[in-house]
Order: sequence, then structure tokens, then C-alpha cells
Amino acid sequence: MRTFIIAEAGVNHNGDIQTAKRLIDVAADSGADAVKFQTFDAKSLVCHYAPKAEYQTHHSGQAESQFEMLQKVQLDSEAHKELLEYCGDKGIIFMSTAFDLGSIDFLQKLGLEIFKIPSGEITNLPYLRKIGKIGKNIIISTGMADLGEIEAALHVLTDAGTRKEDITVLHCTTEYPAPVEDVNLNAMLTIREAFKIQTGYSDHTIGTEVAVAAVAMGAAVIEKHLTLNKNMPGPDHRASLEPNELAAMIKAIRNIETALGSGIKRPSRSELKNKTAARKSIVASRNIHKGEIFTEETITSKRPGTGISPMEWDRVVGNVALKDFEEDALIEI
Repeated sequence: MRTFIIAEAGVNHNGDIQTAKRLIDVAADSGADAVKFQTFDAKSLVCHYAPKAEYQTHHSGQAESQFEMLQKVQLDSEAHKELLEYCGDKGIIFMSTAFDLGSIDFLQKLGLEIFKIPSGEITNLPYLRKIGKIGKNIIISTGMADLGEIEAALHVLTDAGTRKEDITVLHCTTEYPAPVEDVNLNAMLTIREAFKIQTGYSDHTIGTEVAVAAVAMGAAVIEKHLTLNKNMPGPDHRASLEPNELAAMIKAIRNIETALGSGIKRPSRSELKNKTAARKSIVASRNIHKGEIFTEETITSKRPGTGISPMEWDRVVGNVALKDFEEDALIEI
């Protein structure tokens, strides 16, 4: 199975469309399948008095409210259209997460085939119902949620008209960066087993090893934040990958996919040539004369594996030597 890799540009463009295009360039050049932004109207998303999340305050200070911060990184409709077209030119899928009902309508009009539901909306019934009615492919993150909340969200989506097989559930830890001890990657398997649904992982940890491990555990989708520079101002840059890191992660994921193979246990083409050199044959442990009986003391097993296999040991012991054998000679019966 080929993992679908989403490079999460998010708001790491800081409201600048040229920076957004550079993020698309990096995602495409790194081999990501999709690059994802965020679509919202700050007025519809957050109250004027809403405080920032702790990680947002830590990374971008307390001088501005969450509303003011979001206003600065909001992309207008024309920017979305320009970025969608640019992604088409670059051969990468354009995605964006809608954070309010109007933004869902807008992305639907843009013709998006995949709708991403962020962790914060998993308990938003009108939001879930609206996306579920579209009937497109859905990827839903589950940060901060328990199994009951995931189950409830899935019921809303399927009752609204989306097929279960068109939904992928991402395990996620909503912290930026997420501490490794809080990742609980096995929860991805719990979700898969509980709901018999395709699962993946949205990674907010520092580095790439957890995302690569998730692929080894069967993640169908990997989502990882991308930035041009972790030192840029903004809330998400420090928990994101820089271009060289994203490329390295994707290369590692593709290598893991290849290494996982078919699951059929049989000799590989590359190792067959080493079979005779590494395995053993039954040979004479000393000079054996014609007419002697092969015993536990007169034979042994040594490389190369070009003669009778030691697995035939019991069949050889007790036979009569039909000719002379020098020490180390391959036994024949």
C-alpha cells in the first residue's frame, strides 16, 4: 500500500501568497502527494475575546488575540484560486481544511475531492453534517478525542451520506510540538480495529521517526507540517519540517513501503545467490573408506550447501559408503 503523504503548509505562509507558492514548490519537489492549507474567515471562526492556545502564545507572544493572529494569516478567495492553479501546474494535489461552514461551501465550489476535518471540529455537529452531505473523500483528525467522540463523528458523517470506505481517520496529538511520550501511536491501531476503518497519523512531533514508524504500522495517510524556516514568526513553524527534513521523511517512508513487501515469506531474488555459500551440506568428518557405515562420528555438516542438506541427517546415518571419501568431501548415498 502506498501511503498518501500530505505536506501541511497550514498558515506557515504567514499570509503571503509568494511564501505559499514556495511551500507548494517544496512539497512537490519532496514528493508529497498533496499540500494542504487552511481556509477560514476569522470572524466566523473565533470570538474577538478568545485567547490563544498555550503553544500559540509561546511561539507568537501575547500581544495579540487569537482573532488578530488569524486575521494576519487568512487567505482570500482569489489567493485560494491562484494556489489551486499553481498546484495543478506543479502536479501536486491542492487541499485545504475548512474551519467554518462558509469555508466548506467555498472549497466545495473550488472542486476539492478530499475534505480534511481538523481535530477541533470533531465535536461540531453542523460542521460534520455539512461535510458528510458532500459525499467526497474525508480525512478526519482525532486530536483531543476519545473513542466515543470518534464514533459519534463517524455516525454523523455516514448518516449524512458519506460512505465509510471514503473516510480515513487520523490519530493525532494536538500539541505543537507533541511530546513523544504523549503520542500513543498504538491508538491508531485501536481506532482501526474498533471501527474497521482506514487509519493514518497526523504528526506534530519534532523530527520524522514517529511518522515513519506509523507507516510501518500501516498508516494509509501521513500528515506533517511544512515550513521554509522554523525561525519564522507564527504559531506552527517550530513544530514543522524544513524542506530538507520533509524530503528525508518522504524518502524514508517510500523505503519503508518497499521494505514491507508482500508479506509472503520466501527467498528474495537478491539472497538466492548466497544460499549455497551460507547453508551447509553433510560432509565427511574424517577419511571414510568404501564399505564403512556412516555414523554420527564419521560425518558432520559444513559449508557450502551444494550437497545433501543436514536436514537429511537421519537418512544418511546408517548407510554404507559406496566409495572412499576424503575429509570434508560431500557425502553421497
